Amino acid sequence: MELNKALNTLLVGLFKDIMNIEQEALITGEFTDITVNDMHVIEAIGTGEPSPSSVVAKKLSVTMGTLTKAIDRLTRTGYVLRERSEEDKRLVLLSLTEKGKRAFVHHQEFHKEMVKAALAQFDEKETRILLESLGGLADYFSAQRKTAEGDNRNSQRN
Repeated sequence: MELNKALNTLLVGLFKDIMNIEQEALITGEFTDITVNDMHVIEAIGTGEPSPSSVVAKKLSVTMGTLTKAIDRLTRTGYVLRERSEEDKRLVLLSLTEKGKRAFVHHQEFHKEMVKAALAQFDEKETRILLESLGGLADYFSAQRKTAEGDNRNSQRN
């Protein structure tokens, strides 16, 4: 039971630390006018072809209403462009401005350095074990999220 308690403490602490460090590392310089959540929206939009808003909402597991609020803010602050599709006027396409692309790269660099620092302390065998273990945790959390989403849909129907 002590191992369970220690693992719980470690996971909760890691989550809090990552969120705090991400906030301190990302929301700096020219990017002080947005939040970490905004950075995640920017990441979901990406630097490729414009993405339909429904695709971005699905990537983030948020409602269209939640995404719309974030996009409104990111459009006002100059990170995101919102355009109607020429082929289908019902589709709203999202893309990053030059400022948005700089924020995207800034976010990617943070994660690259975080992974590099984390892996620096492990040899190849330990890294494989870590990846398998974290993969199992990710599978568990994904299943929990899907169950919660299904429960939410069912309770909304009633």
